[in-house]
Amino acid sequence: MKTIFEKSTGVCGVELGDDYSDVCALENVIPKSLLREGSIGLPQLSELEVMRHYKELSDRNFCIEKGFYPLGSCTMKYNPKVNEFLASLEGFSNLHPLQADEDSQGALELMYNLQEKLQYITGMDAVTLQPAAGAHGELTGMMVIKKYFEDKGELNRTKVIIPDSAHGTNPASAKMCGFDIVEVKSNERGQVDVEVLKTLLDDSVAAIMMTNPNTLGIFEEQVLEISDLMHKNGSLLYYDGANFNAIMGWTNPALMGFDVVHLNLHKTFATPHGGGGPGAGPVGVVAKLKEYLPVPIIEKNKDGKYIRNYNLPKSIGKVRSFYGNFGVLVRAYAYILMMGTNLKLASADAVLNANYIKEKLKGAYDLPYDEPCMHEFVLSGEKQHHQGVSTLGIAKRLMDSNYHPPTVYFPLIVHEAIMIEPTESESKEVLDGFIETMLKIAKEIEENPAEVLKSPRTTPIKKVDETLAARQPNLVYKD
Repeated sequence: MKTIFEKSTGVCGVELGDDYSDVCALENVIPKSLLREGSIGLPQLSELEVMRHYKELSDRNFCIEKGFYPLGSCTMKYNPKVNEFLASLEGFSNLHPLQADEDSQGALELMYNLQEKLQYITGMDAVTLQPAAGAHGELTGMMVIKKYFEDKGELNRTKVIIPDSAHGTNPASAKMCGFDIVEVKSNERGQVDVEVLKTLLDDSVAAIMMTNPNTLGIFEEQVLEISDLMHKNGSLLYYDGANFNAIMGWTNPALMGFDVVHLNLHKTFATPHGGGGPGAGPVGVVAKLKEYLPVPIIEKNKDGKYIRNYNLPKSIGKVRSFYGNFGVLVRAYAYILMMGTNLKLASADAVLNANYIKEKLKGAYDLPYDEPCMHEFVLSGEKQHHQGVSTLGIAKRLMDSNYHPPTVYFPLIVHEAIMIEPTESESKEVLDGFIETMLKIAKEIEENPAEVLKSPRTTPIKKVDETLAARQPNLVYKD
């Protein structure tokens, strides 16, 4: 496919006409000394040609409307289109973040109500909507924990315990706050080894960061014992909400004993997800940590007006320009109102779908942890690797059947990992089609692995020389 520069024909796509020449003359608004004298070198095409170009580019992208997206640990669920309409309402989309509180009551009311909903859903006592994404929420939560112990004078609390199956952002977030990372191993059932954890506890431990269900898709059955151990040690518990899609309405982090939690609104609460954003990672905390949350907090005063309260003397300060990604907050609020108690059903269906696929595939592929799973599970392509096709080859072969590949090679504790999360959005017919394709690929690898290694064949970019692409990437357009 040609670039838009290569398609340039020299045609002027938009002509304002003589009537606008004085109004639009750049020298009327920009000093002449700052104006470019030569051509800027932009492509010139008709409006129709520009539209066709970008439509063709969009058609090459894979999206949830195009096919099944079982991307493990990323909850690529369907996003109701009514949310997009609501987020684009003029009163929301044209509202400037520097407008005064009295001129922003609708937006502030929405944010206040969303805080209340998320407090109820998580069991926390206070919520900030400010963080812009999941990892940003992690960072915010760890900053709150650090400030809490500094305020108490417990400067010896320098360590954070993290399971070996954790998301990679967990140790990164804690390290950015100055903590030392201590790994705790998983046991033979894929859960935190409590006996190993006990040996790691002393007065230098500030917190443990956990995901429940964990990254293997397995529920941490001893979470209450872990919570008790941590609190008796004077430590806190941080809940990574990346897998919250599995437990909405059935339990919550507060019931498990967690003190801090972040949620991914762009995963769990149905906002388009991917490509680096936008996102939102609200953080909830128990009462004793509320005063450390970032400013401002959205509050309702005695007159019933909504305000941005900056008066938190012990706050960690702002963590985001203005107040996060407001459009994501609108979508999440709409989704929660739309679903109501059916949030519980969404989790149940996600868990059912994952267990259904797991049971159908576990004979053809290795299943390192043969346990009932929650919303996702992790297979291993070790058997297929020995037959000549790695997990990456399986992922590429899936693309020929219009399925987005699952997450591969993560978590690191599973060799040749294939992490599958079907979400609640997909029908049984779609799941059966995916299962049939995965079984077909396993059979193809047994009979003719060389053919599988030629994939992908139906995608815009076919099979590439991966070594050459990695060592000599062609990233610069040359005219």
